[in-house]
Amino acid sequence: MTQEIIREAPASETLEGQQANAFFYAPAPNDPILNVNNIQGNILGGFNKDYQALLFLEIENPNAFKQWLELQIDFIATASEVIAFNRLFKSSKERRGREGAVKATWVNIAFSFEGLKKLTNDADAFTDTSFKAGLAARAIDLNDPVDKDGKPIGWVVGGPDNGKVDVVFIIASDERADLLAEVSRILESIVAFRDDQGKLKSSGARITFLEEGANLPAPLTGHEHFGNKDGISQPGIRGRVSDNPKDLLTPRQNSENPNQGKPGQDVLWPGEFVFGYEGQNNEAKTLEDSKGEVVSAGLRLNWANDGSYLVFRRLRQDVYKFHKFLNDTATYLNTYPPKVSAKLIGRWPSGAPTVRTPEKDAPCLGDNDDANNDFEFNGDDPPKNYFFKNDVVPPSDDATGLRCPFIAHTRKTYPRNDKTPGGGGSGPEEIERSEVTTQTHRLLRRGIPYGPVSPSTPNNPLPDEYFVDRGLHFLAYQTSIEDQFEFVTKLWVNNPDFSEPAATNHKVDGKLPLGHDPIIGQSKNNKPNGDRTREFFIHFEDDLGQPRTKKLTAPEDWVIPTGGGYFFAPSISALKDVLTK
Repeated sequence: MTQEIIREAPASETLEGQQANAFFYAPAPNDPILNVNNIQGNILGGFNKDYQALLFLEIENPNAFKQWLELQIDFIATASEVIAFNRLFKSSKERRGREGAVKATWVNIAFSFEGLKKLTNDADAFTDTSFKAGLAARAIDLNDPVDKDGKPIGWVVGGPDNGKVDVVFIIASDERADLLAEVSRILESIVAFRDDQGKLKSSGARITFLEEGANLPAPLTGHEHFGNKDGISQPGIRGRVSDNPKDLLTPRQNSENPNQGKPGQDVLWPGEFVFGYEGQNNEAKTLEDSKGEVVSAGLRLNWANDGSYLVFRRLRQDVYKFHKFLNDTATYLNTYPPKVSAKLIGRWPSGAPTVRTPEKDAPCLGDNDDANNDFEFNGDDPPKNYFFKNDVVPPSDDATGLRCPFIAHTRKTYPRNDKTPGGGGSGPEEIERSEVTTQTHRLLRRGIPYGPVSPSTPNNPLPDEYFVDRGLHFLAYQTSIEDQFEFVTKLWVNNPDFSEPAATNHKVDGKLPLGHDPIIGQSKNNKPNGDRTREFFIHFEDDLGQPRTKKLTAPEDWVIPTGGGYFFAPSISALKDVLTK
């Protein structure tokens, strides 16, 4: 079925060619046609705005809320609108050499399991146990700080003592004034709701939390508060936005690999992120019910198609303590702080991967999105005499973990072709090469920083004069919270025995020591006196070019969970035909 993209303004006949270079990229006629007019815009398109706000609501009167929600549906941005805008924005920026020629404000919505239960009798058909339990109840399993009763500590939103969170609105804009105007419109509609006949009524909702996020100002634009470029290794998605075989959501730009978008960006089947489509494994994430209607696997609800699970984590970042650790460790290892950071993260501040430039940052590589993600990890390419020159190397592997330690954040969260636990075995201890299975645990990340920039730098750690709350609004879409977000967190990030490297150069007492993800990894909560100490090992070359292994100890967390929730982002049709009826 032919499906045209809805555009905010009439588009020129060459817009498709300008935006996606469609005439130069490989076609994919076997990719599915995505129902972009029915899928919410932030899921597949990604808002990609400089300003964003999260507004959380409790549903107090479901019937009144349904009437209010019905009048909000026309404000919900679709994937069709967002994809068209993003193409236009990119084309305009490339032609003019600057941003700002076009702008937009977007709104999306998602519901917790408890919120869905208030709006439909079908909520129990959701089978993802994590979604139904909620993030707060899963905190102890994720190694978050919890009290003796298993309740998360220090949460400001989503916790058992913060008020109920049934609904989250995501509002995003290119301009802060426009963002605030849209937030004000929603808030006013909640507290002074008038129906379509102008009668003042209750909206049935109570505001429980509101917080802004924003892209950081220069020179940290596009970076997170620790100073590292963020959002580089997003998965590509198979799918067409029309019946044109070149009109692809993720254009095939790698002429050497038709299964990649940009070099190093594997394209995944959309069922990993949106219900109702084929997934990565052999079992399509679609089924048929007794009436022969297509339903989403694991849900058995046809109205859940074109929807997605949304994980939200509010992560506070202690920038000073992280930078001080980098500085102290650099002295201990006789090196410099940015290199320690690169070892812990797997990328330099510019985004350049250490697999390709192990000894120093290479901003030209970090800024090149056709190269900064083009590498693998596990392969037979040990460096000669274990010594690395400062040259940037071609797309490469790193079986030894010398270039990118096995504990590095980028390797822990996306191990590519490493051998990792949980890759199809019978339990966490089962390890196998997981290039294929790794792709079933990917996330579509839509995070943005919140809070002011820190005065601290890795070379000059500086504490704040008073407590400042800053960090990241982590947002990610998927079709299984258990097999995607929680799998990555429990079996990779928090697992000190996460990988089985091919090389044995650095084994200690017959075992290669690894450790937690040093950035977001968290130690178990069963330590006495709330001890949060983590240990991790890095492998590097000394001044004589010999491989060395060093154990590093972090006495505190640098990234602290302070809120969150599990949500479901329904389709536009589900909002109209189910959740408001």
